[in-house]
Formats: sequence, C-alpha cells, structure tokens
Amino acid sequence: MRYADLFTGLFQSIGLGRLLGALLVFCLLAIRIADPSIVSEMRFTAFDFYQRIKPREPQRLPVAIVDIDDASLEELGQWPWPRTRMGDLVTGISRNGAVALGFDIVFSEPDRLSPEKIAEDNPSFTPEMLEELRRMPRNDDVFAKAIASSRVILGQSSVRTNDANRDTKVKMRAVAHAVIGGDPHRFLISFPDILQNLPVLEDAATGRGMFSVRPDEDGIYRRVPLVMGVQNQIRLGLAPELLRVATGGDAFAVRVNEAGVEGVVLARQFIETAANGSVWPYYSPSSRARYVSAADILAGRVPAQRLAGHLVLIGTSAIGLEDFRPTPLGKPMPGVEIHAQLLENILSKTLLNRPNYAVAVELVAALILSFFVVLIAPRSGATLMIALTISLAVGWAGSSYYLFSANQILIDPVWPAFCIILSVMLMSSLNYLREERLRQHIRSAFGQYVSPDLVASLAENRDQLALGGDRRELTVLFSDVRGFTTLSEKYREDPGGLTKLMNQFLTVLSKPILDQHGTIDKFMGDAVMAFWNAPLETADHEHAACRAALTMQKDIEEFNRYRIENAEDEDVLPIDVGIGINSGTCIVGNMGSDTRFDYTALGDAVNLASRLEGQSKAYGIKIVLGESTARAVEDEFAVIELDLIRVKGKTRPERIFGLLGGIEMREDSAFAALSETNSAMRTAYNQKDWTGAQSALDRLVGEAKALHIDIANYAALYVRRIQAFSETPPGDEWDGVYVAETK
Repeated sequence: MRYADLFTGLFQSIGLGRLLGALLVFCLLAIRIADPSIVSEMRFTAFDFYQRIKPREPQRLPVAIVDIDDASLEELGQWPWPRTRMGDLVTGISRNGAVALGFDIVFSEPDRLSPEKIAEDNPSFTPEMLEELRRMPRNDDVFAKAIASSRVILGQSSVRTNDANRDTKVKMRAVAHAVIGGDPHRFLISFPDILQNLPVLEDAATGRGMFSVRPDEDGIYRRVPLVMGVQNQIRLGLAPELLRVATGGDAFAVRVNEAGVEGVVLARQFIETAANGSVWPYYSPSSRARYVSAADILAGRVPAQRLAGHLVLIGTSAIGLEDFRPTPLGKPMPGVEIHAQLLENILSKTLLNRPNYAVAVELVAALILSFFVVLIAPRSGATLMIALTISLAVGWAGSSYYLFSANQILIDPVWPAFCIILSVMLMSSLNYLREERLRQHIRSAFGQYVSPDLVASLAENRDQLALGGDRRELTVLFSDVRGFTTLSEKYREDPGGLTKLMNQFLTVLSKPILDQHGTIDKFMGDAVMAFWNAPLETADHEHAACRAALTMQKDIEEFNRYRIENAEDEDVLPIDVGIGINSGTCIVGNMGSDTRFDYTALGDAVNLASRLEGQSKAYGIKIVLGESTARAVEDEFAVIELDLIRVKGKTRPERIFGLLGGIEMREDSAFAALSETNSAMRTAYNQKDWTGAQSALDRLVGEAKALHIDIANYAALYVRRIQAFSETPPGDEWDGVYVAETK
C-alpha cells in the first residue's frame, strides 16, 4: 500500500469515527427527549441520592400534624371514630390556637354511629328509645357545626374512573382563582372525578383541597401537585389550600407560558412549579417533633402554646390504616407528613426547583460535552481520554450537585455524564480499531524489511525497542549473487530494469526465509543476511535454515526458467546464488545509536557464515555449511564434508560441509555410496595418498552424475591440489588445512 493511500485511509477513518460519534450523540439526545422509564429512573435516583446525603435541615416552623396514631386508637377505640369525636378534635385544635387545620381524610359517607343510623339499624328498640334517638342531632351535623366554627379545609381525593360506586360525577364547589397567560388545563395533572365529603360537611368547610399524590413509576413520592385540574376546574392541593385559607382566603393565580405552568401566586408569594403544576418537596427526615397525638388533644394533655399560630394537618400514622409512602430519603413516612413537609418548604422557601428549562440545559450540555469528546478523541491518547472522561463527567455531576446544594435547583447529573462516557467508549473503541488498522499497516510495511515474527514480537514486547542484545544460539545465513557485475552491465542503460529484477529476485529469496520463520536482517545490494532462533525461539533453527536454503535454490531455478520463457530477447543471464550457513553463539538485539538502530546479530559465527558464502563459489557447491550446522542436520539432510580450511581473517581452521539435498536424497543408497567415496577421498588426501585420492575422486564424479549433482568445480579444485602436491609434496608439518586467500 502506498503511504498516500495509508494516510487517506486514516483520515477517512477519522471522519467516519466522528460521524459515528455524532450519530450516537443524536441518538442519545432522542432517547432523552423520549425519556423512557429507565432514563427517568436514573435521573430520579440521582436526585434521591442528593437528598440522602444532604437532607433539608429541620426548622422551627408553624406546621404541626395531629396524628391518629396507634396510641390514640388504643385509648379511644378503633377507626372510624364517631363524627362527634372528630368535632371535639376540631374544637380542641382550635382552642389550642391553631390558625387553620386541614384533613388528610375524606368523610364521604354518613357516620354509621349517628343516633338516627343506630335507630334505623335497630328497629327492635322500644318506641321511646327510637324516638329519643331520632330527636338527637346527627353526628355529621355536630361535626359540621364544629367545622363551621373554625378554619377547616376538608380533603378530597381522586377516584378510579371505573369505580362501580361512582357512576355519576359530584358537582364541585369552585375556588376563586385567576389565570395569567394561556390555558393551563392541557398541562395540569387532571382528575376526571373526585371523592368528596358529605355535602353538609363541604358546606361548612372554609376550604377544600386535593390530597391525592401520585408516585413516580418506581413507586417513590418525589413530587406533589400544587395545582391540578379536577372536572375542568383548577384546584389547589391540600397543603397550599390550607395556606391560602390561613392567610385570608384570597384567590390564587396560575401563571402559564408556552412551555407549561410557570408557577402559582399564593399567600402573596410566587411559587415556581414544574410545567404540570407540581413541585419537588425538599424532604427532611421524618420527625416525631411534628406530631401531636389526637388522644392528647381530646384529653387536654397538649402543652399550652403547642399549636398556637400553627397550620395543622390531621392524618394518621397508625400501622393498621396503611397510609405510609416511600420517599426519596429511603424511608417511608405517613402521607400526611408529605403534605406537612410541603407546607414547611413553602413557608421556608426551600422547595427544590426543577425549572422548565432544565431539560433544555441538560440536552445542550449533553450535546456540547459529547461533541467535544467526539471532536478531540480521534487525535487523543488513552491517558488524555481517561482524564477527559473523568474531568467532564465529574465536572458536570459536581456542577449539578452544587446547584442542588447551594440553590435547590435540580439538574440531571446522570444523562449528560452518561452521554460523555458512551461517547468516550465509542470513540475509544474506534480509536482502538483505527490504531489496530494502523498497526496492521505498519506491521505489513515493516514486515517488508524485517521478519513478521520480529514485528509481532516487538508489538507484544515494546521493551525490545531499546539498544542492547542477548547471547543466543543462532543459525545465520548469507546469500550472494554470482556474477552480479556482469548482470549489472547488461542493465547499464536500464537501471530501472535492474532495480525491478533485483526486487523480484530478492522477493524470491525472502519468501523461503520467512516461511521458515527466519528473520531477514538486511539486504546488502544483491546479498541477503538472515538468522533463526531470534527474536522468537526456534527449536530446530539449523534444520529451518537448511530447508530455507534448499527452497531458495529451487525457487531461483524456477525464477530463471520464468525469465527465459518470458524474455523479450534471447540474451538472458541466469542468476546463480551461493549460500553460506553457520550456527553458533551470537549477540542479537538492537544495535546502533539512540536515534537509529537495527535488530541484528553480531559474533564470530556470523562472520564465518559470511566467509562460507564466499567459499561456495570456490568449491562449486551452492550451499556451504559450518561444522556445527552440519553436525546438527546430517541426520535429515544430504551433507558431505568439503574441506578443512582457514578462512580469511581467522587463525583457527574450520571444517566445512556441502548441503546437497533433503531427506529424500539423504535416504537414497546412491547418496550413501557418494558420501562414503567422498570420505575415502578426504582420508587419502589428508594422508598424502595422492593416487588413492585421485582414484576416489574419479569414482565420486561418476556417482554424483547418477544423483544429478554437479560437483565438477569441487572435483576440479581437488584435481589441481593433487597435481600440485604430487609435483611438490608438502612438508611433514602439513596438517591438511587449506588457507583460503579470498573471502
């Protein structure tokens, strides 16, 4: 692949990565706009966590709960109590100085303990008893009289529209109000029907408020409707209605804009709400300090001034009446306390604020922060990406918590941070894939210069990319072209043709080396240096080198035939290659300077391999082995001893061998005869038996022809030596060592 194509591919992958990142961001924004339950639950969980780590500080506020608790039921009897007792409770609360009181209870049916009801249910009583019961005031009338003498807000509740007992709608009493802006009904939480109190009680009450509160999908009571739609009327909840009555009973107002309800003007203050008219109470832990037992009120045991100036809510915490609601604090509390805490929030101005623009802020934040990640990620490293993810996500979550802690503003910390993390994960994955693609390109390109095994090893062990080396047993191969000068002259007018030819030729040489897991150290013009057993260990490195050498010779022959068959002229010079192989201890590793180094091998074994390659021409054997290599492979390869020589630059003589073929030739009986004849010739030669040596040499030439082995140059070399020694015999000090005069 050309470098231009490589970089074009990288730029294209960067552009595609950013496109995919942008698509992810838009998908995440669409999901947030749809706001499925899993997304809202993540947001709610974060808001709950805020309140748990920093609940609202309890304050001394004029809000109290008169509690029909377990102690009251134990002292005064089971629920429901007679309405006369409820009237006494109202009167007792008012005498204790309460400004106004509201019921978190609905009295929708006549009192079954009323005298006339007892008379109706017991016709067996005497006529006098029945008449006396009928003359007595009804309990509901007594209760209504007590209600009328105080500021009392009766609670009303929503009903199921399919309730079989609610086949007709009860006419509601309107509450004075004003609307500022558009029609709020399309935004408000709506109840098509409600459960009201008995008409006699409704007529006596100063106000009426809805105490219906809907939990979120996970069952937690986080939001309370301040204002709602009921039978096409706008009504206040129980707590705000209690506040309205306590502050003079003025009309309330609802302010609306295009996005929904902005808030409610109530008790001479503007209370900001969500678009549907609900508010988020900022809960403090449930506290018995808010409660006064109903039994204590009726028994006159309440301390003086305990309820003076207070807004009082009447409800129940008795276990059997099951009016407990899960809250963000993780602990359920009586439903009446939710209304009491809402009152405290309004009076202390501590309501949590989930502004109508919150969703827009979260969407814009998710968009900007995620796009920032998408833009810079393709050119950022892993460390920067991790730091960026932590910084952006923690920064956004920290900002959200600060707004909650300092201003009671609820901004979702989860979804924008989630978008950041997902964007980082996607872009990091794309970066990884791009880096892997680049790594593959680099491996492919680098593999053209060194062994793919070396590339893979360096990729896995980057510590190898440092100067230094290890001692390792290597098998080293050198190859060189015979007659390269003559070949170059033929291409004197066509240097490009020579370059093309050499590239093709070196490719032919390289493939067998790489196929045998060798490392190509370097190309030196027309020469190749390679070695085995580094960087990866190769158990049979001597055998692998010999297999590669034989394949190289075979492939060169095929390459020459191909050149001849496809030549445009008849003057094709065949390429002949000599190969030297030697095994021994070497230093292998990165050699060079701090700025430029090569992975190479150094040592005496390397130098000898280079010298052996040069001797292949002198002996006419194309593959010459050092003794250590020959001894290691002679059981599987056709190897014969060539000579005992002292190569140029060395003082110690080396025994050299010729590699003639593989296992098939090694097991051929004709080769066994040739090997025996060669050994006989070498023995006679070393013993100065020139006649015996010549005789063995003559037989050797014939046996070589039978195996189709060309040893003409090898035989001619010894013929010349035998003739020379016959004419001028060597002295007694002669040890059979031949001193090579050329490299």
